[in-house]
Amino acid sequence: MSLLRSCFERLATEDKKALIPFVTAGDPQPDFTVELMHEMVEAGANIIELGVPFSDPMADGPVIQAADERALSHDVSLEDVLSMVALFRQQDTQTPVVLMGYLNPIEMMGYARFTQRAAEVGVDGVLVLDMPPEEAGELAPMLEASQIDLIYLIAPTTDRERIRLISKNASGFLYYVSLKGVTGANTLDLDAVAQKLVEIRAISDLPVGVGFGIKDGVSAQAVARIADAVVVGSALVNQIAMSEHDHQQIKSSIKAILSEMRSMMDMSSEHAA
Repeated sequence: MSLLRSCFERLATEDKKALIPFVTAGDPQPDFTVELMHEMVEAGANIIELGVPFSDPMADGPVIQAADERALSHDVSLEDVLSMVALFRQQDTQTPVVLMGYLNPIEMMGYARFTQRAAEVGVDGVLVLDMPPEEAGELAPMLEASQIDLIYLIAPTTDRERIRLISKNASGFLYYVSLKGVTGANTLDLDAVAQKLVEIRAISDLPVGVGFGIKDGVSAQAVARIADAVVVGSALVNQIAMSEHDHQQIKSSIKAILSEMRSMMDMSSEHAA
């Protein structure tokens, strides 16, 4: 059983929802990422989503684009990101780690080498933003053979037929993008998200995480009532940008955000029970 699947199953028995923070690997400094990963787990994160820096992150808004630029200014490569996961695994073997990024760095490394290295260092899932199921024919079976989950996005505009295709090819969990547009957008329509999750769950048994537009404890709690996981990215990356040269301040700010989210998500579960 994959670490992602066992994580979701354990949380379900505890009547809790997964908190999934996203940060870009190497932002603001390569030697700070692993320390920050541990800090996020301590603050209540269940799964960590680690962005692989890329020069043309077309699905991301200005906040995460800037994070990629900061990481790339230190020449952070996919190999470096995998080394960070290996270092994280020296102390934490239980928290699932998902790499999120674009296909080009994987192609440059080579599918076979990437899959082998990802399995060696303890990557649990991969989300390739610009690789639809139709184009995953070579990489997908390699990941499956290495017990690495392949995660896909579902958008508000994704129709039933497409959801079926994505669900058939996905594992680990489905990532529902709650807003049209790029990361960092503002308005979260909870009723629309709830309706779409009903549609997705009628087709797939996979857990569904919701991201985009989640900024604080209140929005995290609201999403946790209807989803299996809450994904938060831009709100955290914003804190890194604001305190780029003060690592202690970054840790304090991110810990405060995640602790509040964890607390309010858990309160929501208790009230539902």
